[in-house]
Amino acid sequence: MRAVVIDGAGSVRVNTQPDPALPGPDGVVVAVTAAGICGSDLHFYEGEYPFTEPVALGHEAVGTIVEAGPQVRTVGVGDLVMVSSVAGCGVCPGCETHDPVMCFSGPMIFGAGVLGGAQADLLAVPAADFQVLKIPEGITTEQALLLTDNLATGWAAAQRADISFGSAVAVIGLGAVGLCALRSAFIHGAATVFAVDRVKGRLQRAATWGATPIPSPAAETILAATRGRGADSVIDAVGTDASMSDALNAVRPGGTVSVVGVHDLQPFPVPALTCLLRSITLRMTMAPVQRTWPELIPLLQSGRLDVDGIFTTTLPLDEAAKGYATARARSGEELRFCLRPDSRDVLGAHETVDLYVHVRRCQSVADLQLEGAADGVDGPSMLN
Repeated sequence: MRAVVIDGAGSVRVNTQPDPALPGPDGVVVAVTAAGICGSDLHFYEGEYPFTEPVALGHEAVGTIVEAGPQVRTVGVGDLVMVSSVAGCGVCPGCETHDPVMCFSGPMIFGAGVLGGAQADLLAVPAADFQVLKIPEGITTEQALLLTDNLATGWAAAQRADISFGSAVAVIGLGAVGLCALRSAFIHGAATVFAVDRVKGRLQRAATWGATPIPSPAAETILAATRGRGADSVIDAVGTDASMSDALNAVRPGGTVSVVGVHDLQPFPVPALTCLLRSITLRMTMAPVQRTWPELIPLLQSGRLDVDGIFTTTLPLDEAAKGYATARARSGEELRFCLRPDSRDVLGAHETVDLYVHVRRCQSVADLQLEGAADGVDGPSMLN
């Protein structure tokens, strides 16, 4: 199969590597039909996160299940599914909250070095009943991709921002997560949403969605617009020292700052005394992806939540390097990139998913026979 890998800062290529094995009896293998390039992926691309060997990238995937373990109950071969960007064990008390970040075994993110990357022909997914969901009727591929990460993150950011009906909210950073947070803030009752970014095109996009655009840094402008009071809630969807400082300066006394932007590995000097004296609530979170699905899916199906237009560019998987280079420029016109592996490349000469699965199983039996012969054990008996 093909997979997008990064060798070093600014160096992305499409690599050919062995197909993934079924990751245990509770896992599935997904033939990826669409994968997103997320802002978090750019941290690897821009050299902010160190790694010692090539990393297969990507944590947002939609695709068709081509193999399922015998313990999988909620999905099966042939189902079109979306895969949570964050994986948990699925059985611990933390995972029982439907928040993979709470996993007692430690959450894992696809495309970060341990699990495989979603920007590939095939993706092995452990604990499938917890990690994947059959795409409901009325949900588009792009909406499903957003549900795997960006929309879940933006929604969680708004939930944790203590937004009340009629309040003023600021959203710093108008990438995909920020725009999803902007939409979510309105649904949670915000009367005014200040949309903050450096890129003119992104500000214009936010204005068409009903927000008040403000170039960053924005604290002084927000204070002036609120007669010195500040925003009731501020969502930081960037996660830099500058954006977090802007958020803390823009929020009113007693207000809440909700941070979902991914910071680098350097510590941020929190102005603890100022936050204490102003009674500021500071919350930081990764997306509780699976927990958000029952809330978000009906909103998308009804049309009450509109996230159309966030994906602006679709490229074949082989052009991933072009997608990363363009995404790095952070222009106002190009917002989010969708990579499309060709299912014909996954299936090869096999015309159907069923035939492809049959061939994979035959290959597994052959491998076991070879292992058994080496150990003096009959291969097929190992499957019983």
